[in-house]
Amino acid sequence: MTEPSNLMQLPTDLPIPEDDGACAHLTGMAVPAIALPSTAGGLVNLAEAAAMRTIVYVYPRTGRPGEPRPPGWNDIPGARGCTPQSCAFRDHHAELAALGAEIYGLSTQTTDFQQEAAARLHLPFPLLSDSELSFAQALDLPLFHWEGKSLIKRLTLVLRDGRIEHVFYPVFPPDENAETVIAWLTAHPI
Repeated sequence: MTEPSNLMQLPTDLPIPEDDGACAHLTGMAVPAIALPSTAGGLVNLAEAAAMRTIVYVYPRTGRPGEPRPPGWNDIPGARGCTPQSCAFRDHHAELAALGAEIYGLSTQTTDFQQEAAARLHLPFPLLSDSELSFAQALDLPLFHWEGKSLIKRLTLVLRDGRIEHVFYPVFPPDENAETVIAWLTAHPI
């Protein structure tokens, strides 16, 4: 696998994830009333946040600068690209807000770990920790197992009126996800 020198640039030969149907059951489901720790402090209950249109992009994990990329990570379809995806949502935050959407990122990493990424990437929205997999299990979100950890496959939820209005799955390429969400929101105004 060819590794670009710019970590914000994805390798051109990443394997493309296939739609395995693991999210087919989600559209229309009620958002579970589970409070998740937030990098903004306190807890966020997405069932309450979903009273208005809310975007939750779910990603497997972010790395830290200076840490080597885990061996084989690029070979897992859909795993690579968490930082470019987060930065795309950051860069399009004003457009998404103008469309009436609140944004959250969500992973199984701890809030302490997420704090570093949120600060380093200057994210204008919180990251939520589902380190106990309570949100993932309540919705039966697709998981993959890597180095003894359960990680959620990359997907994006559009929430509204306490329900899942739309699901983007699989998400590829991850750095274009925010633009795809903007196009969908534009075509489906509130």
